[in-house]
Amino acid sequence: MKALKLLRLPLLLSLFFVFTSAKPVDDDAKQTERLHNASNVLKEFAKMKESIPHDLLDQYEGIVIIPKLINAGFGIGGKRGKGVAMVKLGNGKWSDPVFVTLTGGSFGLQIGVQSVDLVLVFRHKGVLTKVKNGDFTIGGDISAAAGPVGRSSTASTDYKLQAEVYSYSRSRGLFAGISINGSNLGIDKDSNAAYYGAKATSQDIFAQGTSDKEAVKTLKETLASF
Repeated sequence: MKALKLLRLPLLLSLFFVFTSAKPVDDDAKQTERLHNASNVLKEFAKMKESIPHDLLDQYEGIVIIPKLINAGFGIGGKRGKGVAMVKLGNGKWSDPVFVTLTGGSFGLQIGVQSVDLVLVFRHKGVLTKVKNGDFTIGGDISAAAGPVGRSSTASTDYKLQAEVYSYSRSRGLFAGISINGSNLGIDKDSNAAYYGAKATSQDIFAQGTSDKEAVKTLKETLASF
């Protein structure tokens, strides 16, 4: 009987992620909502004392924002979320956002479902721009470390910004630790095609900052003023 109960838990978790991912392809309104959610995540992070340091965003070249990442566990854990990725252009400004997805699993004693806002800051933009229409694994192809906190460099005295990726997560207004190593970051080709046009590739989007859509401009302004 116990064995049957244990088998049910992974099955329930699998069904949970099937149902959360089995949705129609997003239309333009859905992409716009995702961009606004990403802007709101940055605004909420900016209000917090223990936030992403200015120096980190000044020195690093890429960012991924995943609003409302679902982090669930029933013995076997999993996470899934949709967000956006941006890189710095040659002029120091941010590119247009590329739509991405993040999925992952883990093992251990865990139970429950949690919604987490996740921000990943990348040292080199090439890590993101080379993804093209494929994906890569965090912790396999590249590792992520918990990022330093504090709005100024003095809050992280002598902290050497050397990690390739720093991660920040927030749940219910507080920073929450979450392991993302083993997670897969991929390009959301359907969403990019729906928002930018069928011929748009992630490389094209990362290489430009010319979109005049209001949601894109709001996200860039929010990130620039962070």
